Amino acid sequence: MSTASTRFPEGRYGRSSDERADHKLRIAAGVFGAALLTLVGYFAYHYVAQSEISAQVIAFQASDEAVKVHLEVHKDQGASGYCTLRSQAADGSEVGRADFRFSGPATRMDKVVTLRTTARGTTAELLGCHAG
Repeated sequence: MSTASTRFPEGRYGRSSDERADHKLRIAAGVFGAALLTLVGYFAYHYVAQSEISAQVIAFQASDEAVKVHLEVHKDQGASGYCTLRSQAADGSEVGRADFRFSGPATRMDKVVTLRTTARGTTAELLGCHAG
């Protein structure tokens, strides 16, 4: 038996400094984990709650005055909202932009919309969809 163990019997003076540090580290990790879980849950909820309507461009056909765009729209049943489209010329300048509304009971729609342009458009770009 060593002199240190007989002078300071185990457990007589409380926890060692290593045990206290481990305990504090576990508490800090638990608090950090709970905060991270809360943050992930918050962003996941708002991502799902905000995404009542979405769309994608299937095809488009350009002419000198307009671009016909075939959209596939997905939305919650009964939800309404709008999608913003734009068209650009070959030099990159914007030649048309418009919002198109979607409503009704259907959850999936295929729509062909006409985007009027000031010059020949070479693109049909979906900028985003918003509920409301």
